Amino acid sequence: MDSSDEMLKACGQKGFAEELKRYDLNAAPYPFEESSMDHVVCVGVMHFFRDLTTVFQESARIGRYGGLFAFVVADRGAREGAEIVVGPEQTNSEATVTLYRHSEEQIHSLILVCGFTLLRSMDFPVFMDRERTREFRARVYVTRRN
Repeated sequence: MDSSDEMLKACGQKGFAEELKRYDLNAAPYPFEESSMDHVVCVGVMHFFRDLTTVFQESARIGRYGGLFAFVVADRGAREGAEIVVGPEQTNSEATVTLYRHSEEQIHSLILVCGFTLLRSMDFPVFMDRERTREFRARVYVTRRN
């Protein structure tokens, strides 16, 4: 699922999925039956959402018990703000985009409330420019549906 036709086309060309759906991840319910997915993977999207509640709730609803929910977030430290404004120099367009960082506390709370168990997490840098001078931290999480 993605809200961008361009991203769905790119995924289709790479053979990632047989059935691709254009859909807004903030809109519940997702167009899938309850417990219909073995695993849910969310990469390269959560930094576009200020509130991740719908993504977590719907991932729990469509994911099978015992299945994995793996995702990446822009990681936020204790002294960092939630918003990052990214200018045209990073977007390779004329657009300025606001991205959102999420703290470990926020994510751990959502994991617990939505019925997941944290299996592992790891932080890593994401570079915002080709010269690798501007970076922000990201974190990957792997959870299991209870």
